[in-house]
Amino acid sequence: MVIPTRPALKMTSLQPLIAICGTTGVGKSKLGIELALSLKHEIHKSEEAQHGQLKWRGARIINADSMQVYAGMDVITNKVPHAERMDVEHLLMDFKQPGEQYVVGQWVQDAIQAIEDTHNRNEIPIVVGGTLYWIQHLVFPNRLSTEDSIPSSQRARTTKDPMSPSLDQSISRLPSNLLDLLNALPEHPPNAATHPDDALSLYNLLRALDEPVASRWHWRDTRKVLRSLHIMKETGRTPSDIINEQSKSVLIPRYRTLCFWLYAEPSKLNSRLDARVDDMIEQGLLDEIRMLQTIATSQATTGTTVTTSIKEDSDGPAIDYTLGIYQCIGYKEFRHFLSSPEASQEAFESAVEDMKLSTRKYAKRQVTWLRNKLLPAVNSVRTECGGRPRTASMYLLDATALGNAWRVNVLEPAQSIMHAFLLNKELPDPSSLSVVAQTILAHGNNKPVKYAFFCYSTASAFELPQPVGGATSKAQNCVPHLHHKPFSTCYDRGRSGMDCSSWNSDTQTTCCKGHEDCRGAPSKTP
Repeated sequence: MVIPTRPALKMTSLQPLIAICGTTGVGKSKLGIELALSLKHEIHKSEEAQHGQLKWRGARIINADSMQVYAGMDVITNKVPHAERMDVEHLLMDFKQPGEQYVVGQWVQDAIQAIEDTHNRNEIPIVVGGTLYWIQHLVFPNRLSTEDSIPSSQRARTTKDPMSPSLDQSISRLPSNLLDLLNALPEHPPNAATHPDDALSLYNLLRALDEPVASRWHWRDTRKVLRSLHIMKETGRTPSDIINEQSKSVLIPRYRTLCFWLYAEPSKLNSRLDARVDDMIEQGLLDEIRMLQTIATSQATTGTTVTTSIKEDSDGPAIDYTLGIYQCIGYKEFRHFLSSPEASQEAFESAVEDMKLSTRKYAKRQVTWLRNKLLPAVNSVRTECGGRPRTASMYLLDATALGNAWRVNVLEPAQSIMHAFLLNKELPDPSSLSVVAQTILAHGNNKPVKYAFFCYSTASAFELPQPVGGATSKAQNCVPHLHHKPFSTCYDRGRSGMDCSSWNSDTQTTCCKGHEDCRGAPSKTP
């Protein structure tokens, strides 16, 4: 498939970067290797390369998968086997020890250095991975708080910046128990299941200092609650103030970026993901999980960072599944089975199904991030403005079918677009590649706000694209628009006292019963 391109555009001083993102199991690593080989062997046969118009002499892949930074554990982290890497150099992979904490800010700094080194070698950096917020923070700088830049064990304990007057005033009104808690924040989040009082105290402190951000989190989500509090102590500002300031700033990419989004129709992808879990088990997944359990037990014994502040249970030390490699899908799902002295076949099959379900849910969350965050960010800087060349473009490639369809729908379009991108030629319209691309990408270009109603006469929820205060015949007997609060405030992942059931993440509707603030609120995914 040959994509027609147009003459060269006005040059930009930004260095080029190619990013390949998408869901788990969709073929990102495969495409990354194929494009690197194409750049090394095929693209230099072009007329432009023969005349010296193309200086790039190869490519290196920069890993953007937060689990693949860890050495070993190749099965549970789904690394491409060395034999399949085709001598293409992979950076930021296999260089951290399991159990170490490695946060987004550290990766961004390491990636910037790797990209600079790659450019200095006249090679193209191809960032490949599914940790999408890493890629987004790399491409669009100045969106990271200090808290994201360093692991908790290395954070400074004193405020480096002046305290904002509003935060200072809020602190002055704190009761003594919350003030004492603020002055002695824990290093690690408590477990809400075993220490609910500690979790609620942290949440109440956050709510007293920054109600808008507190409304985003459930009180049981102690990691995010504590993280928000640490941001305040480190910066002297509330997270909501930082977010508001960032939302007003113009997105300027760090690189001239070409982003490929590999997309597969969910039902087909889910079948692949289920089969991959079965393959992982055959390849030694359970042995790797046992190894991780040994590492976790050792770290708990020596007092390092993997455990939360809770007592041990029958399955061994209490692990924080939000830290480091312990986030890997499969570790938590199989932990009880592998720790039980009398594990049954039924327990094994249940663990397998849990892992498959977690993998499918993760893929769905990745699509949500791409559609709602990364795609709109790219679109905001995609077009020319005041004569400035476009600095970011995203192309959706339909990876639903494999075999020859991969070559036609994925590889050939990607090669053609990459070639034009590196020669600074005008690129094709992203929606022109396929019907799938046209449909999915339209979501990021034009996303009208819809308003949800709960109709008590029919006991059903529905949406209408009308402004607050509007009226339609369908809404006459239904709950009117009483508030402007987003559903995240109402739904809030099951906050006590709120009965918000039947949430549909695809249509972004919910049936909210018995809570005034959520009736008729603008739809918003929690």
